[in-house]
Amino acid sequence: MNSLEIPERCGVILLPDSVLFPHGAMPLHIFEPRYRQMLNDVLEGNCMFCVGNLIGSDSSDPATSVAPIGTIGLVRASRESDEGTSNLLLHGIFRIRFDEWLEEKPYPYAAISPVLNTTLPASEEAAYLDRLRRAMNRALSGFPSEVNEQLNETLDRAGDSATCSDAMAQQFIHDPASRQKLLETTEVRARLDFLIQFLKKAGPSV
Repeated sequence: MNSLEIPERCGVILLPDSVLFPHGAMPLHIFEPRYRQMLNDVLEGNCMFCVGNLIGSDSSDPATSVAPIGTIGLVRASRESDEGTSNLLLHGIFRIRFDEWLEEKPYPYAAISPVLNTTLPASEEAAYLDRLRRAMNRALSGFPSEVNEQLNETLDRAGDSATCSDAMAQQFIHDPASRQKLLETTEVRARLDFLIQFLKKAGPSV
């Protein structure tokens, strides 16, 4: 994903209580005319658009109703119906900040900038990832072995601590406010601490 160039301006789909993490996936059904136009433009261009979490009631003013941090994603698959609606899968790429909302398009459109992680020192990363894996395995102890194996494979593929924290947040954190808080947390150590404590509480009582 590092080879992809994040655009300076991008279309945005505004959804209530919806947070996509980098490296996560979000299925979407596109039916509103404005978003159908956005998708057409996206597919003719770089195949990217952002997800903005609606936190206010007046969606006509994104500056006051959308969380300041969102995620830009890449359209992995899209299928259009005869009626013009589409089902697609959006793969999260990178945290972004909505710097300015623009009126150049008939759909939400913003100037954006990437939000960088504050990573762990190499000397701490292995220990943190081991704690995260142990907490996850304990939380999954009552699940079928296939679930445990699949999520351990997800951690193996993720590799670094920043990617692992986002992969686990996408899988385990369901409360929209907590998801948005984690998305806005740029310090990887803080994200891992939150996830480890969450998984410990979710695990079986001793």
